[in-house]
Amino acid sequence: MAEIDKDDLISIIEESYDVEDVPEILPLMPVRDVVIFTDMLLPLFISRERSIQAVDKSLSTDRYLMVATQKDPSDEDPGPEGIYTVGTACRVLRMLKLPDGRMKTLVQGICKVRIIEYISDDNALMVRIERMQEEEIGQELSMETEALMRTVRDQSERIMAFRGEFSGDVGSILESIEEPGRLADIVTSNLRLKLSEAQELLEIEDPLARLRRVSDFLIREAELSAMQAKIQSEVREEISKTQRDYFLREQVRLIHRELGEADERTQEVGEYNKRIKKAKMPKPAQEEARKQLRRMEQMHPDSSETAVVRTYLDWLLDMPWSKSTKDVLDIKKAKKLLDQEHFGLERVKERILDYLSVRKLNPAMKGPILCFLGPPGVGKTSLGRAIAAAMDRKFYRLSLGGIRDEAEIRGHRRTYIGAMPGRILQGLKQCESKNPVFMMDEIDKVGSDYRGDPSSALLEALDPEQNFEFSDHYLNLAFDLSSVMFILTANMTDTIPSALLDRMEIIEIPGYTPEEKLEIAKRYLLPRQIRENGLKEDALILGDAVLKLIIEEYTAEAGVRNLEREIGTICRKAARKTAEGHKGKIRVDRANLSKFLGVAKFQPEMDKDENQVGLATGLAWTSVGGEVLYIEASLLPGKGELIMTGQIGEIMQESARAALTYVKANLGRMGKETSYLDDLDIHIHVPAGAIPKDGPSAGVAMITALASAITEKPVNQDIAMTGEVTLRGRVLPIGGLKEKALGALRGGVTTIFIPEKNRKDLAEIPSALKRRIQFIPVKDVDEVLEKAISEDILSAAPPAPKAVKSTKKKASS
Repeated sequence: MAEIDKDDLISIIEESYDVEDVPEILPLMPVRDVVIFTDMLLPLFISRERSIQAVDKSLSTDRYLMVATQKDPSDEDPGPEGIYTVGTACRVLRMLKLPDGRMKTLVQGICKVRIIEYISDDNALMVRIERMQEEEIGQELSMETEALMRTVRDQSERIMAFRGEFSGDVGSILESIEEPGRLADIVTSNLRLKLSEAQELLEIEDPLARLRRVSDFLIREAELSAMQAKIQSEVREEISKTQRDYFLREQVRLIHRELGEADERTQEVGEYNKRIKKAKMPKPAQEEARKQLRRMEQMHPDSSETAVVRTYLDWLLDMPWSKSTKDVLDIKKAKKLLDQEHFGLERVKERILDYLSVRKLNPAMKGPILCFLGPPGVGKTSLGRAIAAAMDRKFYRLSLGGIRDEAEIRGHRRTYIGAMPGRILQGLKQCESKNPVFMMDEIDKVGSDYRGDPSSALLEALDPEQNFEFSDHYLNLAFDLSSVMFILTANMTDTIPSALLDRMEIIEIPGYTPEEKLEIAKRYLLPRQIRENGLKEDALILGDAVLKLIIEEYTAEAGVRNLEREIGTICRKAARKTAEGHKGKIRVDRANLSKFLGVAKFQPEMDKDENQVGLATGLAWTSVGGEVLYIEASLLPGKGELIMTGQIGEIMQESARAALTYVKANLGRMGKETSYLDDLDIHIHVPAGAIPKDGPSAGVAMITALASAITEKPVNQDIAMTGEVTLRGRVLPIGGLKEKALGALRGGVTTIFIPEKNRKDLAEIPSALKRRIQFIPVKDVDEVLEKAISEDILSAAPPAPKAVKSTKKKASS
């Protein structure tokens, strides 16, 4: 509301108007967002056409008009239902027309009126009114009324004091008003009430009731004003405290400067400057560090932003931009160290020694990306440690298993709370070297979700053509990873993205043969477990025969992890006997082994005492090594349907259907009619039904099992076979030959049929394994059937396929 001159207000209060002069029919002017009370002066800016016409009508007669508040302030042309019926009869004191067509008026409230009816008029909106008579109050005011008026005056003065608007003149004006109704109207006109609340007060006719309602609003307003004043005071105090702290720190800094001493802030900045010089960073990183340091100098030392900048500078300066270890490239020493730490694994050791030799001749060579692929427990991680020791480099291991957030690799943006660099830069900082051996374990176990794909974030880090300027989200600067020797480990390649797999050099580490396991147990596992369990070196006697028995009957794995657990169990029980007072050496032999380890855990799945009809032995590759896969086939009355059970995958099911097709095509050679299987159902089952199985290499075994069931001739159970078979009986090559051979050896198999095209892979089979297993390369399935089944079941060569007459019409030219 616009300010009103004090003299005008006093004259309004002192002047009495004759309300009888107000005519019964008045032009109506609706107003928004304001309620006009009696004796209230209010300037109004008028822009609506009907309101301008109402003012013109008023000026052309007796200068009276009715002002009523509209219910919806956004309504541009309110009708009778959109205007409150109670308003104020006002007198237009001044009027000024503005150049833009609007009108500025000064109106004065005369009395409260109520609209009785609306009268149509071509120009202004006319209404018939009645004056609202307030109840008469005698000359002598009661004690309650006096107390209520004094309370309202005090509350008004308190509120104005909170706002800084109170003065002696205002107090005089309030004291000069002796009528309760006028006091209520004057106070209400200066309160910041909602439109509905002000209209409610306007419509109350009883002066005392209106004054009591005003008192309620004053109490609420006083509480709000006190709360507002408290908040403002606290803000001012906080600001003044911050300014005071700043001035005091500046004074302390000046005092230290005068004394020739450095304060904490100056010392911190100076220390950072020294570290920046000492770090020997690339030019972009150095410029960024100095930029952030200048920012920190201008900030308050206790602000959160200062802490963020300080943390960033610490990370930036702790990174090994120019720190590296000197490689020790003594090839003979490295070979000796690798042989001491690991038994076997000749191919892997050769590749590592090749790398060290090239590195010795060409120090500027970029670090390769090696991936050790093999089953668990074969020593992939320990090989990485051995490589670091052979080169005298720092070693860092990062387990990628279960990581799903891309920020784990590339870091978080600095805008996030608690942001940090990725695990790669964290490892380099921990190593304090830019050329460590960086091992990433379980690369095939990396997952992805809504937070990104970590394996995709590894593409840049693991590419020698790109990683010389690896960018981490936190540092946001290029860091050279080309000197890092990355070594990854995996159990399988199926789950590794092809783009990432293409950047690696895969080095397969197959499982160990029983002879290799025996040597590993004697050289490494047994001495380590004796030492870790607090036994003396000669306190436990565990012979080769017992170790072989543990390997064959208590473990069934490609690696040696479970073997070490079993040896550890024996050592713990020996330690307990020693602690209970046993004197002398503890000997473990075949007779008492079960007392230490219990009954044998692994026995052959199938009874191999005699050859059986419809049972063939296949071989399977898994991520934990090779295994024997038994395949059963049985014929039963039916309609020629094929039944497959044992949780067989789609590819294996297709192999079974292909095997059945081959058998049906060769029924004549097996001495059966071509319609022999029309009234029989064929059931193929792969035991261990709870384990999922898939792959095409069981085709040979399926054909052998079916041929045995049809001819009722048993299959030699000392023979295992592997290979994919075509419809014409050709045996196609397979993968994982060494793992499958080791699985066959654990299953007690002595002869293996392999595809002819896998003959070249025999060069990688250890000689000890070749001595225990006979490998027979075959080109087609006939060679397998002739030797695997005890009798010759094929009477003649396979018939040539008959030409099928086409039923399509020849297209005309």
